[in-house]
Amino acid sequence: MPRLPRRIWSDDDWERIRRGYSSRDMDEKWDVFTEGDVVFLHRSWTGNGVFAATFAPVDDGGWRIAGAVVERDRERYRGADDDYDCLMLELVISAIVLGEAAPDLRAEPVELTRQKSGSADAPAGIIQHSALGLRSAP
Repeated sequence: MPRLPRRIWSDDDWERIRRGYSSRDMDEKWDVFTEGDVVFLHRSWTGNGVFAATFAPVDDGGWRIAGAVVERDRERYRGADDDYDCLMLELVISAIVLGEAAPDLRAEPVELTRQKSGSADAPAGIIQHSALGLRSAP
């Protein structure tokens, strides 16, 4: 991925990320697991791998994404926009794995989707549910 999230996750966040996340019902869209320092994000229904992000420790403490790849086969993942992919990678980790409310992050895919579709009134809840499996912020 040419663009990566700039966020620094705390050591506590990294421990939670390393434990991963398994979808609990049909409305949830993501499964996340780690092998070493690589975090894999798969769509829950298909099992298709979408992202693989390599985390690295930061000198002053915490962890950052040092590199990542994203699926580009349109039959496996419809994303094709670097900004959207960067956002989705951070959003799945923040909102799904860590359970953060992340209202600013949640607003961004809504805005990007509205811009791309030309529909300024597309409901935010539907857009979020389609991408994340979330109806609204916790």
